[in-house]
Amino acid sequence: MHVLDKIADTLHLRKSHPSTDSSKPIDGNVLGGDSAAVAQAGAPEKKPVFDSSKVTVVFVLGGPGAGKGTQCANLVKDFGFCHLSAGDLLRAEQTREGSQYGEMIRTYIREGQIVPMEVTVKLLENAMRVALEEGRGGEGWQDGCGRFLIDGFPRKMDQAVFFDETVCKSTLVLFFTTTEEVMLNRLLERGKTSGREDDNEESIRKRFRVYKEQTMPVIEYYTKQHKVASIDASASIEEVHEKAKDVIKKLFAGEVTRNMTV
Repeated sequence: MHVLDKIADTLHLRKSHPSTDSSKPIDGNVLGGDSAAVAQAGAPEKKPVFDSSKVTVVFVLGGPGAGKGTQCANLVKDFGFCHLSAGDLLRAEQTREGSQYGEMIRTYIREGQIVPMEVTVKLLENAMRVALEEGRGGEGWQDGCGRFLIDGFPRKMDQAVFFDETVCKSTLVLFFTTTEEVMLNRLLERGKTSGREDDNEESIRKRFRVYKEQTMPVIEYYTKQHKVASIDASASIEEVHEKAKDVIKKLFAGEVTRNMTV
């Protein structure tokens, strides 16, 4: 069974709620667990699902078209990470047969807006669980350990705090930086073959605005925690790869203890 199918099977989305009105709050129980319920007022504090001393989580952030997915694919080959793209998980869920939130997710993505965090976080949590239960071999995957690159997440402050508190405390943020002009050109070129309905200039510019307003505060938040490695993504894929590879080598060698720019 494909990993995305396994994830869908563990979501336990009930069909008893026919509405997909995106203005309505998401019920944590509908998402197959009580992670979302923690955010409700008066809910008891709970420990993260995964132990950060065993599970390494590296968030990969940057504007749309900064090259996050390309660099993640390279780092998977280098270090045996499991690469999880929040966007890919959401796109798979929006087309999954029987998903009550498919239309809601589709609307949010088309408008360049951020899907309610309970949905995204639950998808990521289940994807991590599937990967850990698969019994992968290789360095970093023995004795209940694992290493994850989470691409395009967290995009808002509430996502960052909620994930760290309920799923797993993050270890590092790889932040790929470049200009809007570079990102726009890359996305328009990708749009010729991607088939993604948000790869058009109007949606792209909406995504840029959302990114500036909502994601940059996340970078500032992790900068205060000395967890951010900023990488200039304007260079060639190969040059950016070498920089990112060096950062991760230093991370696993225990040499990353402060923010860095490469």
